[in-house]
Amino acid sequence: MTQERRYFGTDGIRGRVGEPPMTVDFALRLGWAAGRVLGSRDGGPVLIGKDTRVSGYLFESALEAGLSSAGVDIRLLGPMPTPAVAYLTRTFRASAGIVISASHNPYYDNGFKFFSSTGSKLPDAVEEAIEAMLERPMAMVDSADLGKAERVGDAPGRYIEFCKGTIPPGTTLHGLKLVVDCAHGATYGVAPHVFEELGAEVIPVGVEPDGFNINDDCGSLHPEHMRRAVLEHRADLGIALDGDGDRLILVDERGDTVDGDQALCIIALARHHDGILQGGVVGTLMSNLGLEQALGAAGIPFRRVKVGDRYVMEGLKREGWQLGGESSGHIICLDRTTTGDGIVSALQVLQVMSHSGRPLSELHRAMEKYPQKLVNVPVTADAARGGLLEGRVVREAVQEAESALAGRGRVLLRPSGTEPLVRVMVEGGDMALVGRLARDLADAVRRAAEAVA
Repeated sequence: MTQERRYFGTDGIRGRVGEPPMTVDFALRLGWAAGRVLGSRDGGPVLIGKDTRVSGYLFESALEAGLSSAGVDIRLLGPMPTPAVAYLTRTFRASAGIVISASHNPYYDNGFKFFSSTGSKLPDAVEEAIEAMLERPMAMVDSADLGKAERVGDAPGRYIEFCKGTIPPGTTLHGLKLVVDCAHGATYGVAPHVFEELGAEVIPVGVEPDGFNINDDCGSLHPEHMRRAVLEHRADLGIALDGDGDRLILVDERGDTVDGDQALCIIALARHHDGILQGGVVGTLMSNLGLEQALGAAGIPFRRVKVGDRYVMEGLKREGWQLGGESSGHIICLDRTTTGDGIVSALQVLQVMSHSGRPLSELHRAMEKYPQKLVNVPVTADAARGGLLEGRVVREAVQEAESALAGRGRVLLRPSGTEPLVRVMVEGGDMALVGRLARDLADAVRRAAEAVA
């Protein structure tokens, strides 16, 4: 990013509902500022989608009012996955798309994500322009020029057809039994239909949102319930999405979890085998060492970037490649869509299964996953932004951990881009050693944070 942001983080704007910036008055001003920067009555409308959080109603109305006051027309999509809003923004020839969601966070958080007219994340310069506009006093257009709002009734059907079209014609899921966990989130009304219409028998889980249960002990962050359902129903595969539908975690027929790195490896190796992989694969600093080694053994180039799908996208564009992702389940297939999409990513894995006739348990064995331990250490926002990780206590702890790994693993400490946390990651061949080093490093970060406080 080119300058320090007041509101925009690595994935839009996010926070606790009722606390700045997630307040009604801010959402109103944000709608107006975004309307002034992104839209005009001579251009297309601005689309608004949301996940299933109870606060979505509140922020949808506030954004709508702000956009209208700037003279911009609005199309309301209702509960729709984040990648669906990206897709529909393109197909509606809209000026922009806005998603009201806090992704995998609990219901009491919410946020705003923006897409440009091309269905991509906003460039830095546009986010900076919106922030600058927020500092100006609101000035409503004349009543004759106010924007109008309409609801889009066929949005789910449009997106379902798009998803089905991301695998080759004739590909069928007949004979497959799938457990699909929608995390009581934005995919609850579309994901089961996608897989059913392609011929699979679907056992839906997490499809009863009540405004409060989004991501609550379900979905991609908590695949344990889905795992039990896979074993109970003797399903071929479990598919877990997060609250806004851009993350994917799988479970194979034996109940073993398959994360984003493993799914990315399956897709990359299959495309490489078929001669359709353009260039290499972009991962992040958190990508498992096993992914890098499996791709390297196949002669596939691999690049690491900072954590966040924003940086994966930047890396893909810089390299001219099409495939990248994160271990958390964000997978980007630029030859299929413009952003991370959990349903589309699942379909790419299912296509490999269908084409090869091999079960998921066999496919993911192509990558030997290194033991990895992640510890989230709560810190104050000031400590996270300060030089906490450069202090003597933390630096010495990192040196000791790296010495213990003796070149056969990795250590990574980084502030979260969305929460007041420091994420401590240790990776290596010995799980016991990895766990001990991660705990020691987390303790060092806590001591350093207490000293700062």
